Amino acid sequence: MAGVTLRERLLLRRLRERDERAFREMVETYQDRVYNLLFRMIGRREEAEDLAQEVFVTVFKSIEQFRGESKLSTWLYRVAANHCKNRIKYLARRHNQGHDELDESASSGANGAIGGPAPSAPDRALEGAQLEKLLQDAIANLDDDHRVVVVLRDVEDLSIEEICEITNLPDGTVKSRLHRARLVLRKKLQRHV
Repeated sequence: MAGVTLRERLLLRRLRERDERAFREMVETYQDRVYNLLFRMIGRREEAEDLAQEVFVTVFKSIEQFRGESKLSTWLYRVAANHCKNRIKYLARRHNQGHDELDESASSGANGAIGGPAPSAPDRALEGAQLEKLLQDAIANLDDDHRVVVVLRDVEDLSIEEICEITNLPDGTVKSRLHRARLVLRKKLQRHV
C-alpha cells in the first residue's frame, strides 16, 4: 500500500470490516470533493447529490477491490468519474439536457469584477455568479474525456500524476486533453468576457 497513509490504512481496515462509523467517516472526509467533481461533470445539483450517494455506497460495497496502489481519494475519484460518465450517457439517451440554476455553494473561485468602473458588492456578486454560470455551461458542453481532466486539474487542483491514476490514461494523453479542453473553454468564454 505504497500510496496509502496510516490513517487511510486504518480507515480501510474498518471499512473492510463493514464498520458503519468508518463509512460515515469516509463520507464526511470526502463528500465535498466528490460532490464538487460530480457537480462540475454533470452540471445539475440533484443529479450530483444522488450520484454522490451512489458513489459512496459503491465504494463501501466494493472496498475489497481497492488494492492500495494509490490513495483512497484517487480511487474514490475514479469511481465517481466512472459513475458520472455512465450517468451522462444515460441522461443523453433520455434527452434530459436541461440544467438547474447555479448552485451558489459550488464555486470555482471566479468572483469579482470583469472590467469597467468599480461595481458595488451586489454587482460584483452578480457578475461573479454570471461568470460562474458561463464557466459551468462551457465545462458542461465539453465532451466527457475533456471535461473530466479539466475538472480534476483546474477545479479540484489535482496533479497530472493523480489524474493519470484516476483516469488510467498516460501522462501525454492527459496533458493533450487538458490543453485542448482549455483552448475550447477559452474560445467559448472570450465571447462573453
